[in-house]
Amino acid sequence: MSNRSYDPIPSRRVAFLGLGVMGHPMAGHLARAGHQVTVYNRTSAKAQSWVQEYGGACAATPAEAARDAEFVFCCVGNDDDLRSVVLGEAGAFRGMAPGALFVDHTTASAEVARDLHSVATVQGLHFIDAPVSGGQAGAVNGALTVMCGGEAAPFDAMKPLALAYAKAVTLLGGPGSGQLAKMVNQICIAGVVQGLAEAVRFGQNAGLDMLQVLDVIGKGAAQSWQMDNRGKTMVEDRFDFGFAVDWMRKDLGLVLDEARRNGSRLPLTALVDQFYADVQALGGNRWDTSSLIKRL
Repeated sequence: MSNRSYDPIPSRRVAFLGLGVMGHPMAGHLARAGHQVTVYNRTSAKAQSWVQEYGGACAATPAEAARDAEFVFCCVGNDDDLRSVVLGEAGAFRGMAPGALFVDHTTASAEVARDLHSVATVQGLHFIDAPVSGGQAGAVNGALTVMCGGEAAPFDAMKPLALAYAKAVTLLGGPGSGQLAKMVNQICIAGVVQGLAEAVRFGQNAGLDMLQVLDVIGKGAAQSWQMDNRGKTMVEDRFDFGFAVDWMRKDLGLVLDEARRNGSRLPLTALVDQFYADVQALGGNRWDTSSLIKRL
């Protein structure tokens, strides 16, 4: 966990559902910022471990975690996981009191965001779709970028809390807009990582010292977050950290589904998605996304 300082805001009753590589530190930042946090995780041992580290409480079901919460935050795997923790027999919506706000940090479809927003409205609840960018390091360091969809008033209420683990929290439009913005983010990353992989392999084949080359070109127009953070680890053949190929393929599947719906042509994104399938075939399911270079 980072040593970041937190802007003082009143302590709120908060639930956090899903304590994976992102959710665990995000919930920790909320606790460190002074909020009363109750956590839920499908594997209860993870929730108990979180409580030992940060205090607060753990609950046996999402509904129980959400029962007295003013804000319920969630970060799970995919649409099906999300529907389960929200709408299941012991889902969060069954425990939330009228007026409470559900903030979904899962990278999911815009469709499920709109569906859950509609159900929340009928039940007198609020819903914000709020996928994040910045990876595990961003979560640990409290420096995520949060892309939000929903109404302005609930967004304004959740933003001060989200700034416990984020450097930027922005409302981009109505329900689903956060998920659509995350898709834009993943399209950009896919193209940049493939270009970086090709550049590094080209330079190596040409006999260049690529660590030195990356230092030089990283000060010019080719600079990118991926180059700064993954270029040298590509050269060193290290892929045991960061955002896994399986997760990227899930995200690109959402992108390509949405592109079919809205009529977008994404030839490069579709190609890179297939390149990631090649990496999976090499056994790289849990390698970092920069492992695209392995297939070259």
